Amino acid sequence: MSARLPVPAKKGQLAEAAIATHEDFVTATIADQLFGIPVLQVQDVLGPQRITRIPLSPPEVAGSLNLRGRIVTAVDVRLRLGLPPRGKEHPGMSIVVDHRGELYSLMVDHVGEVLSLSSTDFERHPATMDQRWRDISTGIYRLKETLLVVLDVSRLLNFASIEAA
Repeated sequence: MSARLPVPAKKGQLAEAAIATHEDFVTATIADQLFGIPVLQVQDVLGPQRITRIPLSPPEVAGSLNLRGRIVTAVDVRLRLGLPPRGKEHPGMSIVVDHRGELYSLMVDHVGEVLSLSSTDFERHPATMDQRWRDISTGIYRLKETLLVVLDVSRLLNFASIEAA
């Protein structure tokens, strides 16, 4: 019986394995809750913008804005989560994401930093998490002083589920 020796990793495979164990998120705060959006989906971060209302759109769709010549649909994430609207004294910020070739501006209270988190620390939704939040997220990371809820941009922007709710 012969013992099998481990096959040495090819150059670059170790680096790929190290990269795959971390995920990067742009963080945003909405009603004092920290959310994370995968950094590869983020196109831009904007301050307050002039938004034009779109007739007959769902309440969560705040309207549209012009971003360097492209029309971007603005979505009020607070309303999508069933939270009260943001006060006029706090104009908020936006994170622009690409979803199926279209740009969407996710309106949030505040945009934070980019966090690189270990994939091994990712957890599925706690049983006590509100169903609306479970519907638009993939899970959580437990940070030192708070939870980071990972947003699933595809589910957040699924307007068929908004209309059905």
